[in-house]
Formats: sequence, structure tokens, C-alpha cells
Amino acid sequence: MHELWRLSACELAEGIRDRRFTCVQVMESVLGRVQARNPALNAIVYDYSEQALTQARAADRHVAEGHLLGEMHGVPVTIKENVDVRGTPTPNGVPALESIIAPDDAPVVRNLRNAGAIVIGRTNTPEVSMRATTDNPLHGRTLNPWHADASPGGSSGGAGAAAAAGFGPVHHGNDIGGSLRFPSFACGVATVKPTLGRVPAYNPSATVERGLLAQLMSVQGVICREVRDVDLATRVLSAEDPRDPWWVPVPFDGPPDAQPINVAFTRDAHGYPMHPEIGDALARAAGFLSDAGYAVEEIATPPILEAARCWQDIATFEIEATLGPLVREHGSGTIQRIFGYYRELGELVDERGYREGIAARTALTRAWNVFLQDHPLVLSPFLMRPTYAWDYDARGSAQTKDLFSAAMYSLATNFLSLPCGVVPIGLVDALPAGVQLIGRRYREDLILGAMQAIEDRVGVLSHRLWDEA
Repeated sequence: MHELWRLSACELAEGIRDRRFTCVQVMESVLGRVQARNPALNAIVYDYSEQALTQARAADRHVAEGHLLGEMHGVPVTIKENVDVRGTPTPNGVPALESIIAPDDAPVVRNLRNAGAIVIGRTNTPEVSMRATTDNPLHGRTLNPWHADASPGGSSGGAGAAAAAGFGPVHHGNDIGGSLRFPSFACGVATVKPTLGRVPAYNPSATVERGLLAQLMSVQGVICREVRDVDLATRVLSAEDPRDPWWVPVPFDGPPDAQPINVAFTRDAHGYPMHPEIGDALARAAGFLSDAGYAVEEIATPPILEAARCWQDIATFEIEATLGPLVREHGSGTIQRIFGYYRELGELVDERGYREGIAARTALTRAWNVFLQDHPLVLSPFLMRPTYAWDYDARGSAQTKDLFSAAMYSLATNFLSLPCGVVPIGLVDALPAGVQLIGRRYREDLILGAMQAIEDRVGVLSHRLWDEA
């Protein structure tokens, strides 16, 4: 039973329902793994082990009494520390905000608890969750389990590292420019960035509403070792919560598509010097999908570079207006310097440019919606370079620009509010790498199906990490 931490959420939930093992046995195994490995990685920064064991004992009583069990009964999960967990801090990586205590659970936390999941801790994030790596003056740096000098990604880097290291099977995160997908790429794990409105979002501790573009681009999701767990947990997260006016009551499984499903394949780097092994990995993924019965066609897509530039121009304007004062007052010298690099990424727009940029988003989204009618899935790069050093973005504006340019497919899909997933494809320069699948709005089910087809060929990359450790 000591190796239960290796099992998927699907296997754990099934085993608990079938009484092959108990919630306490699962919890003790996972917490043992956390206690052994987390001090070196610093992925989980708030430890709820004692409460988790108490809740596991209560969950076992429910099993013994024959209660109706939720889909994730007894499954250990973590929550990113920028989302509210009732009665605990929500500091978002900023020391001055640690006094903010959540008055209630955020919708994603409530939905996980309602499904029977047990929160074992909170994972690390950079200051104000606005870096592609994970380090802050409150909790320090999170290390990538594959290599101490490599970034674990950001801003959900604690979640990505926890997933890869075996600290339970399901780890909450969120994504406004790639914050679920950077850690998935860097740590060799899987994720889906859902469509706007699929998963309800709200922080009860918030004193003001987010900017319009942040509301359109930011989504909640999970990072997991296995695609089937991303599927399970995303379905759980998607339950209704009236506190989010953007939530949409769309069934998770859409109508059957004509077979074979058409997949548009693009490796257009739009001028970025893509690493040749990334291009090879994309071609390999295209082959895996073709072998699985998908109709894969290399074809030009609607605008990517224009949508990515809109993110850089319009989102930077809004981020500066909303988060800039907080960063200047309470941020470290590092995050203040990086915010300066962000301002250099694109053209500095004014209020009129901001309004026009959001209006232009409609035309770009329309073009993608029309394209996705005939090609329900698009296989694309996520990051067009290998995983980077943990402090790469802090080294200068050129390095920050390089990351944003290499991740143009990430920024573009956020700007357009399109769902997309990242799944591991193997190692590049001895570190994990992944590919991205973009889909129609509210067709996360199609994305997950294609991700599963790739995982079936690649295998679960974390298992390789554990076996070699």
C-alpha cells in the first residue's frame, strides 16, 4: 500500500469505491511522498496534512456506511495559492498579502470538495502570478523535479512540479497567458486550458473585479500526470456556481463528430527560430494521431501572430493598469524589473487602442471559429524552444521577449478564449517537452481524446522520472 501515491485519480477513486484500499491508506501514502520530496522541491507551500488525514478518516466512514460517493471521493488534491480556500491565506506570492484570509471557498475548491476530493495543501506561484517561472519572496523558489536549474514553469509551477513529483494525482492551477501549460510543458505533465465559461471562477476575498480582458482570458483548470485524470477533474471543476456570471451550462460531451476527425497540423513558427527537436516532436505527434485514426493535414491556420501581439499590446495595458500599482508598492525588485520588460514587449496602447484591440478580438475569434468547423482540432507548438533556466525571464528584456515569442501559440489562444491542452511528447535537451492541441469552444472532450491518443504512444512521462530517480 506504500506505493498508492503512484496511482492515477481514476484508479484511486475506483479502488476506494471497491474497498480495495482506504482513504487513509491513500492519504498516508501521498503525504509520505510529499514529506520525503517536497522539502527539496518547494512545490507545496501550505501543508494541510493534519486536516487531510482527519478528512480521510471521515471519508472512510462514509464508505463504510454506504453513502453515495462523489467522483473523486478520497482523492488528494492541491490548490494553487492564488485561489481562495476558506479560512486560509490567499497571498498570490506577495508577502504583504498573506494577511488576506479567504471567507469562503472559490468555486473550483467547492466543486472538488463536493466530489469528495481532499485538499492536502497549496502550491507555489510567482508574485501576482505573472511570470513563466515560480519564485517569490514569501515562499521562495519551486524546483523542477527533472533538473534543479530548470524552470518548473509558471505561474502554476508549484502545481506542475507537484504533479510530476507524485504529490497526488490532481493539482489545481489557472491560466491567463499559459500558466497551466508552461508548467505542463516544463514538468512533463498534462493539462487542458478550458473554454471561457466552462469552469466557474471567483475569489470571495477579492475586493474589486478583474479587468475585462482578464475576465475573458483567464480560466481555471488542473495539471495531472495522466490525461484521464485531467478529463475526470475538469468535469468535476465544471459544475455550476452562480457566483461566476461567465459560467455556461454546456454539456461536457459534445455531439459525435464525423469520422475521421480532421486535425489541422501547423509548425509555422512565424519567424521564430524553432528548435529542430520541437519540430521533430510535432511531426511525431502528428504521426501518432494519424495512427490513431485522425485525418491529419498540414495546413495554414487563421492568424496566430496577430492574436499573440494583441495579447502583448492589450493585456499589457490592462495588467499595468490593474496590477502595476500593487507591484510597485509591494513587489520585489525582480518582479518590478520584469514588469518593465513586459512593457517593452509590444506597442504601448492608450484607452482607445485598448477598446479597439478588444473589438478586433471578435474578428480574430470569428475566423478561428469558422476554421474549426472543418478542422475540429489543431495540433500546434506550445513552446518553440526547450525548457528554460529557472531565472531566464529575469536575466533581461531580450530573454523575456524570447519566451513570449516562443510561446506565441499560448498567448494567442488565451486572447481568443479557445480551449487547448498540452500533453508530453518526450524529452528535448534532456528535459520534458510537449505539444498543444487547440479545439472548438466547449469541445474539451475532443481535445482530451486526441491527447489520450498521444499519451498512449508516449507513455506517462512522470513514470520515467520516478524509475530513473
